[in-house]
Amino acid sequence: MDAQISGEAEEQGVRRIEFTIPRPEPVPGILWVPAGAPGERPLVLLGHGGGMHKGAPGMLGMSRALTRGPCYAAVAIDLPLHGDRVPEQERGLSPRERRQRLGLDAWRARNDQSLPQALADWTATLDALRSAGLAGSGPVGYFGVSMGTRFGVPLVAAEPRICAAVLGLFGCSDENSVLGQAARKVTVPLLYLLQWDDELFPRADGLMLFDLLGSRAKTMHANPGGHLGVPRAEYEGVAGFFRRHLGGAAAG
Repeated sequence: MDAQISGEAEEQGVRRIEFTIPRPEPVPGILWVPAGAPGERPLVLLGHGGGMHKGAPGMLGMSRALTRGPCYAAVAIDLPLHGDRVPEQERGLSPRERRQRLGLDAWRARNDQSLPQALADWTATLDALRSAGLAGSGPVGYFGVSMGTRFGVPLVAAEPRICAAVLGLFGCSDENSVLGQAARKVTVPLLYLLQWDDELFPRADGLMLFDLLGSRAKTMHANPGGHLGVPRAEYEGVAGFFRRHLGGAAAG
């Protein structure tokens, strides 16, 4: 299965490639690669949050930090029910309006139900980019907070190519749940971000999820404030975390 390229542009030394993975429900994505640097390099998968999409500001900011800093490649896809995959009746609504329309519990339940599809989409994306020679064969990292952690924990647990991960802004209230069981299987080095006053995920649930994660090399960074109040310095430190655990890009 190959990635079908639909657009390409270069800006400030970064090559942006828009593509689609031809699955039963096509998966649109964006790959960012340093321009003019053909050597092998790590690839970081970027999992967006709930109501967001592959080109959301958080994804763009993280892609720039990774491509212009350690010269990594980065890729984001529209996860099920998000971005270009939003159901027809919900298009044109803001993330808040979509959540209000469904109700928070139904919104979360629907995202939970799409977990198997999201994991298969990520695996197909990684396979296709590698097959096409777009992402090289270097080590793979994962970054995803909030809903990016809901899908990221099972992905990191199941995908042997992922060597390090940044997770957080989520929680687990049942250690025997699907999420709790997957967390125990995560063994890669990880950085975990927690907001002490998170209004969406209680502090106790966030601490439980961190405790369940099976990695021996895991670090928690906790900061005061609500769900969207992560200090900018934390995001700026993500590139440094990946550099320590994924290494640097090879010279072309």
